[in-house]
Amino acid sequence: MWQYTGKRRPEFADEPGPNQESVWDYPRPPTCVVDSRHVLVRHGSSTIADTHRALRVLETASPPTFYIPRSDVDLNVLRPSPGQSFCEWKGAATYWSLTLPDEQVKNVAWSYERPNRQFNALQGYLAFYPALVECVVAGEAVRPQPGGFYGGWVTDDIAGPFKGESGTGHW
Repeated sequence: MWQYTGKRRPEFADEPGPNQESVWDYPRPPTCVVDSRHVLVRHGSSTIADTHRALRVLETASPPTFYIPRSDVDLNVLRPSPGQSFCEWKGAATYWSLTLPDEQVKNVAWSYERPNRQFNALQGYLAFYPALVECVVAGEAVRPQPGGFYGGWVTDDIAGPFKGESGTGHW
C-alpha cells in the first residue's frame, strides 16, 4: 500500500505538464491558499457565486476545493440542509441546498461554520459541488472529482490521478 511521505510523487502519479501542478505535490495535512482567478458558480440562468477572492484547499491526491466568500454568493437562493459531516482537518461541515422558484437541488454546497483553528480562513466561505452546479475557473468549465462524495474541482492545470477514481479507496 502506497503511503505519502511528503518527499516525492509515487510512481503511478501523472507527470505534470507545462503550467500544471500535481495533486501529489499538495501537502498532508492540507493547506489553504488564496486564488484570485475569476470563479463563477451557476445553475441554469442563475448566477449563484461570482468572485476573484476564492480560497483553494490543497490536499495530497485530491483536486483543489474552491471556497467562495459569502459576500460573493447569492445567499437568497441557498438554504441550510439537515445533516452534517466531519473532516479530520477542517471540522464539522454544514450543507446548503439551492432553492430556486421552479427547482430545488439538495446539498449543492457546504461550509465550516466553526472550522478547526488551522482552517479559520474558511469561516464565512462556501464550497460548491461541481457535479451539482456549473463551476467555472478563469473561463474553464470545472469537472467534478470522481467518486461522488468528494468536492474537488478538476481543471486542466492539475495532474492526477485523483482520490475517488476507481481503485483509490486505499489512499
